[in-house]
Amino acid sequence: MEKTKTNGFVAKRYYSGFSEAHDTYNAISKASDGKIYYILSSTQHDVGGQFYRYDPQTDQTEFIADLSDVLGEKEAGYIAQGKSHVEFYEHKGKLFFATHVGYYEMIAGSEQLPKNAPEGYKLYPGGHFLYYDLETGEIKSLAIAPHGEGILTMVMDKEREHLYGITWPKGYLIDYDIKQGVLKNLGLVNEQGEGGTIGKDYRVLCRSMFVDARDGKLYYSTAEGDIFSYLPGDESPRKVEGVDLRIDYFGSYDFTGAGSMSYNWRKIYWYEPENVAYGVHGNSGYLFRFDPQAEKVELVERIVSEPSRKSGMFDQFSYGYLGFTLGSDGTIYYLTGAPIYKNGQRVKGLDKIAMGAAKGLEYLHLVTYHIPTNKYQDHGPIFYEDGSFPTYVNSIALDNQGDVYTLARFLHEEKEIEDLIKIPFATDNT
Repeated sequence: MEKTKTNGFVAKRYYSGFSEAHDTYNAISKASDGKIYYILSSTQHDVGGQFYRYDPQTDQTEFIADLSDVLGEKEAGYIAQGKSHVEFYEHKGKLFFATHVGYYEMIAGSEQLPKNAPEGYKLYPGGHFLYYDLETGEIKSLAIAPHGEGILTMVMDKEREHLYGITWPKGYLIDYDIKQGVLKNLGLVNEQGEGGTIGKDYRVLCRSMFVDARDGKLYYSTAEGDIFSYLPGDESPRKVEGVDLRIDYFGSYDFTGAGSMSYNWRKIYWYEPENVAYGVHGNSGYLFRFDPQAEKVELVERIVSEPSRKSGMFDQFSYGYLGFTLGSDGTIYYLTGAPIYKNGQRVKGLDKIAMGAAKGLEYLHLVTYHIPTNKYQDHGPIFYEDGSFPTYVNSIALDNQGDVYTLARFLHEEKEIEDLIKIPFATDNT
């Protein structure tokens, strides 16, 4: 892998047209038409997540749909499908994804699934598995999550045509068989999930799953650091014995508490050339390799930014970053944090927060790791033209030219929103 520049990037900001856009997690992907598809989140009860695409050839964004409106739920008066927290999976000309709730009710000091709908509205009906047809523009619901829960986590087994999800807040594992049109609820993945009582049956839920391409077996992690597998036809998921994520280098966590991903992996992908999965533990930033057949987890490299590596400290975003993806050539692209220094001293955040978010501000860096050559590279910080920098970044996509996209906070007409930004990685490395 060739040496690249390390002086950073100037990102271009795009205003898609949604002035209330809130933080988005995962929901951005490139499709086979070369366009970047993404969803901007809504926290309003009567406005759904806003679905857009960006065309790198014309450098223009285009509105596709309000998720609640296109599903017929806005007219029916349901609390909105305000978010999508998952990537898009393209299969047979369609983009498969899932929806999530964006409007919450404060219950016992935390944001929870609403139990009381605003006047004139019905309670949230549950998140959808759905698809967008790239040719016709049709958006069709396939199934709705049980118990009125949103869909927090999703992966697709394209070969066997199954969609898997973990719901929020309680965390039901669901399996949708596309060919049969059947949705199975396989029960709770870990105690009461994020709907439980902190210190008792609360467990932060896994945000990323993968499928072993060889046998179609699904894998996910738990807050305790256990790894579970599931194969269609099994009555329930099974704990993978002999291996776990309770690794000293990941840190030490109270898995009944909030404010971090605990021992869960943050993001993980199947890597077919080695028949293993590569994942990152969010808080510590360690890249690891998981071999399902050998039942072995092996640390590879700490892929946080170079300034973070030198400081030896965890990143300020206590859940870790979701801007982690695997390119076709075996390159991992990771948008991660870097400490801010003032007068030679690292700016510290809070020691602990009640719920997962940023404990303090930090810069954003683009890091790559090329698996075939074991090459780590911090390509430097990312700023906007005015000197400010992207924050609350938890998504990533690459276009056909190799430029990087994410959804990030910035000021638009003196108001902070989250919207599309373009990081000129291909241009800066020519």
